[in-house]
Amino acid sequence: MGVDIQGKLRLALGSMKDHASIGKAMMYHYQHDGFSSIEIAVLRATGHDNGTIDDKYMHEILFLVSNSPGSIPFLAERISRRLGKTKDHIVALKTLVLIHRLLRGGNRSFEQELCKAHVSGHLQISTRCFTKSSSDPSVGFLHKYAAYLEERMSWLINQAGKLEPVMSKGLEFRRYDEKSIDMAFRTLPKCQVLIDKVLECSPQDVLCSDHSLAQAAMSNTLRESFQVYMTFSESIAALVNMFFDLTASARGLACEILKKASLQSQRLHDLYESCKQVVENKNLEYPSVQIISMNHIVALEQLGSPQNELAASHVSLSSRRSITKPPPISGHFTKSQEIELAVAAKESKRNIEEKIDINLSPTPTFLSWTLETKISMVWVVFEDEVPNESQVLPAQQKLGGVDAVSDIKSEYGRPSVFLNPFSSSFQTSVSSKV
Repeated sequence: MGVDIQGKLRLALGSMKDHASIGKAMMYHYQHDGFSSIEIAVLRATGHDNGTIDDKYMHEILFLVSNSPGSIPFLAERISRRLGKTKDHIVALKTLVLIHRLLRGGNRSFEQELCKAHVSGHLQISTRCFTKSSSDPSVGFLHKYAAYLEERMSWLINQAGKLEPVMSKGLEFRRYDEKSIDMAFRTLPKCQVLIDKVLECSPQDVLCSDHSLAQAAMSNTLRESFQVYMTFSESIAALVNMFFDLTASARGLACEILKKASLQSQRLHDLYESCKQVVENKNLEYPSVQIISMNHIVALEQLGSPQNELAASHVSLSSRRSITKPPPISGHFTKSQEIELAVAAKESKRNIEEKIDINLSPTPTFLSWTLETKISMVWVVFEDEVPNESQVLPAQQKLGGVDAVSDIKSEYGRPSVFLNPFSSSFQTSVSSKV
């Protein structure tokens, strides 16, 4: 009964504080025609009631900011002021949920501007009014959720709707190897930091906290952790694929990252199994977490050690030597088989030489062969001199018979070559006459 009275008193006092704060904001609006309507929407969204944030206040804040250029720093300051001054853990949790929903509900430019406001100090996610040593589980969940949002500010939702970490500008990856290195050594550590923040949010704290608000906060956190886990898995695969191409120092760093990933995969699997029983949101699609075995990582580390590399180099060198010096095969044959193989090799060699002599020997010259033609229609060319007109004309007059050939030979009394200009091939006979 006493708990109900305290709850009613808290709601009554909280309602009075909300009306007073809204009245001050309205008076400020009449004196200064500025952004006070944004402050009023923030106060109404984060009231002292036990309910969740009404969607109409979310839409009102986004509408007012989109139609008021330069109002995002003002919005960030008013949210920080609301979070820093309240001593009610429900108002504080509502303010954190409001920040999270604005990050997820606004467009890309709004999200970027809100993150810039956090970097510049306009948006401060501080829960210093609540002591961390408090035994109240609601306060414990409040601090853990604030730590998650603090790290979440370094992530943005890209155009594909996927959560990705904020990287420095000017990085263009022209090769796949460079992109893989960036995923393994830059994106993966950031995923591990954010996953650590998710793992700190225990489902038991959600049960002991204010039910509806804690359920909304944990649902948004889990939904984003699913996307982070997908990037986490892709980065792990890229790191394992390039492991043996890394230097010794880089392999040591990769092993430390993989060992931490092994522990995180087991804890994340257990967290999702617990949240399936605790979180009442049925629209959550939990991924299948692949647990990374520590034994596999230890084996990978041993294979990548310098001692194993040296042993592998010796093995490869000995295998190369065995390949360049094959064992003799003569011992596998009998004496008669060796003789038959030798004879067959000589015959094949002789046949190859004859083919080479026939096919590749140069065309016989006029000085080394004495040739006679059997073709009747010929041109006459002598070895020692170029035929003049008086020598050629008699042969041209007698073209058509064998007597012309014998007359020309008896007339000049020297060997000659007869070339047929009308055919590409001719038959010759070698004379035994020197």
